[in-house]
Amino acid sequence: MILQLAFVLTAIIVGARLGGIGLGVMGGVGLAILTFGFGLQPTAPPIDVMLMIAAVISAASCMQAAGGLDYMVKLAEKLLRKNPSHVTILSPIVTYLFTFVAGTGHVAYSVLPVIAEVATETKIRPERPLGIAVIASQQAITASPISAATVALLGLLAGFDITLFDILKITIPATIIGVLAGAFFSMRVGKGLVDDPEYQKRIAEGLIKEHKVTIKDVQNKRHALVSVLIFILATIFIVFFGSFEGMRPSFLIDGEIVTLGMSSIIEIVMLSAAALILLFTKTDGLKATQGSVFPAGMQAVIAIFGIAWMGDTFLQGNMGELTQSIEGFVREMPWLFGIALFIMSILLYSQAATVRALMPLGIALGISPYMLIAMFPAVNGYFFIPNYPTVVAAINFDRTGTTKIGKYVLNHSLRQFGIRICLEKFQLPSLFNAHGQCL
Repeated sequence: MILQLAFVLTAIIVGARLGGIGLGVMGGVGLAILTFGFGLQPTAPPIDVMLMIAAVISAASCMQAAGGLDYMVKLAEKLLRKNPSHVTILSPIVTYLFTFVAGTGHVAYSVLPVIAEVATETKIRPERPLGIAVIASQQAITASPISAATVALLGLLAGFDITLFDILKITIPATIIGVLAGAFFSMRVGKGLVDDPEYQKRIAEGLIKEHKVTIKDVQNKRHALVSVLIFILATIFIVFFGSFEGMRPSFLIDGEIVTLGMSSIIEIVMLSAAALILLFTKTDGLKATQGSVFPAGMQAVIAIFGIAWMGDTFLQGNMGELTQSIEGFVREMPWLFGIALFIMSILLYSQAATVRALMPLGIALGISPYMLIAMFPAVNGYFFIPNYPTVVAAINFDRTGTTKIGKYVLNHSLRQFGIRICLEKFQLPSLFNAHGQCL
């Protein structure tokens, strides 16, 4: 079992380094080793989860092609420019709402340069709004009713009579409170911009120049607004269907009444929403595949295909040994499973892949489904190492140099929020240097 685990982890680490679909295809390599090398029987691939994600991504891509995302970004730009002094609080709220509506954190890219510029113009340290804005865009994944991670968790907990509302009523308030707490705390991160030595150095060297970032107006605002409304309406339908089982269609099969599952409902509603967006906005369907949402979503599908299939095969093949060795620890201290979720998400760079790879083990260990939902936001751990695209983008958009990767890599701008909260809580000021940077 240990040797099998070594191959599984190697496939995950190599796949993460390859990027893109590398994670998924390396999962296929790991699965091949487990099957042909160790003789484990492959489990069924996670087809339902993959199809649900594909349907959601189709609708989100059509909304982007119709100008819906650009319309939302333009509204966000106006909000931030009208309230520049509150950019540190408003920025994470904006990116949180973007991800909550679209189901993917990649929609935050468009607004990051605006956040950086508004902060710089207002002489607010850009590290403060940028850092928490990226974290907020990740946290909203576990609160969005249509994100790949939430869909995956809902599918795994279907046997416990858990509804979508049961998940959202825990994750939405938990992530919002966490994001707001981080936003208020981030207002004190580092020195003020005008007192920052790196900023002063760049000013002296003439590296900071006026650079006006403006979001282009949407060509057809009516079509853009229609696409957003259709997408939001589809999301509301999914929440209602997922929360009230009586609203779902039922069928008589072999003398038993069977209610339509949420996987089929999500697929039907989102594919229909994608079609309606294309029809009402007269958008070319090919254009939907050329935006940033579609390739990012398809990467998630491939990642879940390979990694989840490999992980399920390993878990099922070694379930007896795994439960026997760690069942006692987990039942006495179930919160340890949350740490495992966090660490696995650092390796996988995908909340959905983490859910599909590790949550089945939590279910097999007998952890309460509500405890698993409570630990669900722990899958947002890929900001720990500063190489995820949104993290890198935030660092690059900050021309003042306040948002950066530290000398020891892990002490970067987007991780110091959590570190400082913990250390200052225990009154350990000696762990900070004269500039307030975490040592």
